[in-house]
Amino acid sequence: MDRNTTPDALLRVADRFALDGKIMSIASYGDGHINVTYLVETDRARYILQQMNTTVFPDTPSLMRNIELVTAFLRAHDQETLELVPTKDGHDWLSTDDGAFRVYRFIEDTMSYNLVDDPRIFARAGAAFGAFQRRLADFDAAQLAETIAHFHDTPHRYADFRTAVAADPLGRAAGVRDEIAFFDDHAGDYAQIMDALADGSVPLRVTHNDTKLNNILMDTGSGEPRAIIDLDTVMPGSMLFDFGDSIRFGASTGLEDEQDLSKVHFSLPLFCAYAEGFLGEVGGSATARELDLLPVAAQLMTLECGMRFLGDYLAGDVYFATRYPEHNLVRAHTQMQLAREMGEQMPQMHSAIRSIMQGSDGGDRDD
Repeated sequence: MDRNTTPDALLRVADRFALDGKIMSIASYGDGHINVTYLVETDRARYILQQMNTTVFPDTPSLMRNIELVTAFLRAHDQETLELVPTKDGHDWLSTDDGAFRVYRFIEDTMSYNLVDDPRIFARAGAAFGAFQRRLADFDAAQLAETIAHFHDTPHRYADFRTAVAADPLGRAAGVRDEIAFFDDHAGDYAQIMDALADGSVPLRVTHNDTKLNNILMDTGSGEPRAIIDLDTVMPGSMLFDFGDSIRFGASTGLEDEQDLSKVHFSLPLFCAYAEGFLGEVGGSATARELDLLPVAAQLMTLECGMRFLGDYLAGDVYFATRYPEHNLVRAHTQMQLAREMGEQMPQMHSAIRSIMQGSDGGDRDD
């Protein structure tokens, strides 16, 4: 994907969508790893223009159909969500020589967080993603395409990681032997969620699969969640994926690419706050095995993300956007730090889940 689309080309692309008003400006927006995002301002409204990564998401029609189906379902149930703006000839997205593009209406008076230290905010985040799953409980997951195969299949991700280690096209593996050994040492843990999905003790659900804190838009006035964004990876999966990835990203005291590891720690209070918000929405429908694996999922999603960062570093930074040569290695180090501390605090995490469920009505739970 070309990340250097010219201003003239962007203007031509934006002009092909049914925008309200005259285009006044187009500027880079956000800090996403995969797609390239721009803010388009007209004299009447604001919009988000995205150049989609067709290398990561090669089946653009299926991806866009997923988004259309899910957003239409949420909107029909009075839930604020992303709203696609069609092209002037009525299509949901646009394919040009410069790439594949889509436009969303900008959701005004909202903000998002990359890092929080307030448990109350993180509890709202947990409730937001819990509600997202609850609202989609009646959605027919069979309608959705798998936009990235094996996305949170941790054993498969580990196999990809070992392939990257063996290939080592840039000769970087010699400098990260300790990091490689760290992920190898956890190899026996990686199949826990996939095995539970296979034996039915963990049910298949519609999941977001990329539940970072900054994918929740909060109201700037009330601080309450308004919309879940970044729906490219919405597909069938386990709620453990969503919970675990939220903890990986949000229960850290440092940013995902913090270079000073003394600032990066796993926060048990933030874990507890998120779990309380999340289970307040979905706890009654959670199986016993799901509840047992919630703390494990936090560590597994952290290990999975860490090996993906390290694998991409070894491969030459071909997947995640980077700003300097060691960027993916720095990201891998933060995930390793968090995974270590999660392992050390695993008993406390399990205890917190039990306390939350005992302190709530809980409802009837499928075992």
